[in-house]
Amino acid sequence: MKLRRPRWVPEDDAGMSTVEYAIGTLAAAAFAMVLMKVLTSDAVASRMSELVTQALSGSF
Repeated sequence: MKLRRPRWVPEDDAGMSTVEYAIGTLAAAAFAMVLMKVLTSDAVASRMSELVTQALSGSF
């Protein structure tokens, strides 16, 4: 039994992957921007400094 494609599915989907790549790239860039803002904030920077100091001193 051969399955048929539904009528609403376009036969030619040229350009779909380009749009998907563009949206994925924009989403990745937005995520990277938010991550940079969080990682460069004063609270995170001070906590990371504390963790490095504790790790180097050997006290946990």
